[in-house]
Amino acid sequence: MTGTVENRGTIKLELVLVFGATLGLSGLRSLFSLLDALLRPTPLSEQKVAIHAPRGAVDLIDMAQQLTGVLQLVVWGVLGAYLLWKAGHTLASIGLDRSRPWRDGAWGAGLAAVIGLPGLGFYFLMRALGLNLTVLPSTLGESWWRPVVLILSAIANSWAEEVLVVGYLITRLRQLGWSENRSLLVSAVLRGSYHLYQGFGGFLGNIVMGLVYGRVWQRTNRLWALVVGHALIDIVAFVGSAVLMRHVSWLH
Repeated sequence: MTGTVENRGTIKLELVLVFGATLGLSGLRSLFSLLDALLRPTPLSEQKVAIHAPRGAVDLIDMAQQLTGVLQLVVWGVLGAYLLWKAGHTLASIGLDRSRPWRDGAWGAGLAAVIGLPGLGFYFLMRALGLNLTVLPSTLGESWWRPVVLILSAIANSWAEEVLVVGYLITRLRQLGWSENRSLLVSAVLRGSYHLYQGFGGFLGNIVMGLVYGRVWQRTNRLWALVVGHALIDIVAFVGSAVLMRHVSWLH
């Protein structure tokens, strides 16, 4: 009995530490960012927020800073996978093995289409209603490394989010005896929380994405499919914005 209590306590502490240092902390910062935007006299829809903004005045320093952010995301995802492996869960048990690359890729493309196109429409709707900021996927300068950094960022972001918020979190909550629906809801709300800086549309849209992605994983146990799907959405958004920048006025 004591061992069970200690085990549950260890899992709870681990969850607090992991998310307190990663996406949970990002969610808190995102909340403060939204509150700051709401307190400004400018309407929410007339304010702009950039996902990728310059981090240095010198071009190569900026590139290095951007790549440091990519590395951080990769390490976050590795941390989640490592902690599950250390607790006795194989990578195959959460769908991070290489047994079904083509099927995972096909599922990922399907998920990207299901979430990406309606998600774009929802963003425009919420922005028109004044409930979302204007989100600029990138305000990086015209540098040769920009497309590479944006693609790497999309992949790293997808890896970190899906491993931590879906594979790691739901697995740990299962160990604590939580129901699938309750675990799914917590996972989805957490996903929405660190998108609050975009506005209420970013929050609600990512909750819906979290519910869909989380349920797919609960049914299939294929995490690679989620990573691929998420990466495709972000690559189109991040890189596509650079192409549209010259043709769509509010992207400037």
